[in-house]
Formats: sequence, structure tokens, C-alpha cells
Amino acid sequence: MAAPLSASASDSGALIEGFIAYLAHERRASPRTLESYRANLEAFTAFLAGHLGEAPDGAALAALSAADFRAYLAARRSGERPLSPRSLSQSLSTIRSFYRWLDRRCGLGCPALALVRGPRLKPSAPRPVSEAHARALLADAASGLDAAEQAPWIAARDAAVLSLLYGCGLRISEALSLKRRDAPLPEVLRIAGKGGKTRLVPVLPVVAEAVQAYLAELPMTLAPDDALFRGVRGKPLGPRQPQALMAQLRGRLGLPPSATPHALRHAFATHLLGAGADLRALQELLGHASLSTTQKYTAVDAAGLLAAYAKAHPRA
Repeated sequence: MAAPLSASASDSGALIEGFIAYLAHERRASPRTLESYRANLEAFTAFLAGHLGEAPDGAALAALSAADFRAYLAARRSGERPLSPRSLSQSLSTIRSFYRWLDRRCGLGCPALALVRGPRLKPSAPRPVSEAHARALLADAASGLDAAEQAPWIAARDAAVLSLLYGCGLRISEALSLKRRDAPLPEVLRIAGKGGKTRLVPVLPVVAEAVQAYLAELPMTLAPDDALFRGVRGKPLGPRQPQALMAQLRGRLGLPPSATPHALRHAFATHLLGAGADLRALQELLGHASLSTTQKYTAVDAAGLLAAYAKAHPRA
């Protein structure tokens, strides 16, 4: 089908903005996802401007050859800031999504893209912390990193945030998106996850108690629509503070760099699976769109079982 003239003649910037608007309003992508897609596509079209000798319009994008796409991947692999194979694969995935949208909405298909293969990736298993280390992280957070100088409400806040990650399996962005009206936490919490997908997450009493302990210490009054977790200066808490907290805690406990806030979510999944949780139920609790994403945790659990067997069996 011939491309409409308006789309064919549109500059790449306008087409990117149309694609981002589609992701935001129809796919309900998160701000972080939109930022990543925009950065990848702007890098792609900036390369094409130099590669082709001029900024590409819709017709130029549709006329690219497989060699043009491979030249872009090669440039990103060996440039001043070379991308890792995983980042390169994500960049190519963004371009494929953009071209699918161009084909459907603008009639600007590019068959040559189907001939391009991304880098081979080694499947990476989640790296959770152990149950003992998870407990130690929560206990150290509750005690405060510097009890002599730190306000009690900050330690209570840190313990509440980490409790939500490990006790409910929330992403850090999901925990920080909670509002004051969400507390006291109910027995089942409704969470809006990636892509606007809503799921129900059971709340353990110990998690609800940690949040209530934080609110009891909080020295400020919050409106119902205010962010539940606050920074030292009263602004909504951002992800950097929990990340910095985990860096300090893992240094104190001698844990590897993989002990990040997200490792507590990994621990939630792995420990539930090890205790006999159903894989489908775990998929719902984590908010995974695909069961294959959840199945990664079975490899971690199997590795743990084999390690325990090797350690305990007299003939191992």
C-alpha cells in the first residue's frame, strides 16, 4: 500500500512524537518507558542524518536497507559510549516497535528490517538475596544507618519501603507511587504496574505494621492524594534514596552489588516459589504479562535446591 503523502513527507521528529503519543495514551506506557523509547529513536535518527547526508523523513525511513540498520548497530556497538549487547538489543526492539507502528498507522513499512538480527544474549537469571540476608536488610534499615544523627521517622520510612518490596513483591516505582489514602494498608492492595496493568497483592500484617510505624513517626501532615513516602525536605521520595540505602546496607552486611532494591522483589518471588507457590499465582502477584518472565525464577529455585543437595548429601 502506498504511504500517505503527509506521512511520507513528515520529518522523523514528528513521526517519533506520534509514536510516543501512541505509547502514552493507547498503550499506557510508563514515563520511564517513554523516555527510553524516545532516547533510542532520537539516537537512531541522529545517526541516519549523518549516514544519509540529511535528516530522514517518512519516505527515507521506509526505504532503508538491511545494511543501513546494521551500520547503525555497528556504530552503537563501537562508538564513544558503546552499548552492551543487552542495551543494543533493547535499542533494536524499540526500532522494531516504531516500524510496526509506522506500518499500521502511516503505511510506511520497511521489509528490510526483518532481515536484521540483534546480538545474541545469554539469558540472565534473577539474583535475589537469601532469606537471612533479606531479614538482615530489613532489620538494619529499621535500626537506622546512623542512629545518633538520623531522625527516627527516616529509619521507619526506609524499613516500610523495603518491607513492601520483600513482603509484597512490589517494584520500587510501585511502592513509591502509593498515596496517603492507601494507608492503613488493607489486607489486599490494588497496584497499578507496568503498562497500567492492575493486580491485587496480599499485604502481610508485618508490612502493614511497618507502614503504620512510619506514619506514627512522620513529622508532617499529608493530604489524601500526597505521596505516602517523603524525603527529608518533605518532597515525594524518589528511587535514588532507596538505592543509596541498599548500597550502604549491602556494604555493612558484605553483600554483592546485585543486592539492590529490585533484588528484594526477586527474593519475594524466589522464596515463595521455594515454599511451593504455584507459578501462575506467582505471575499474578508479580504482575508479569508473560509466564516466561516468571519462569526465570524456577532456574534460581532449582539452583538453590542443587546447592542444598550438594552441601547436605554425604556422597556429594
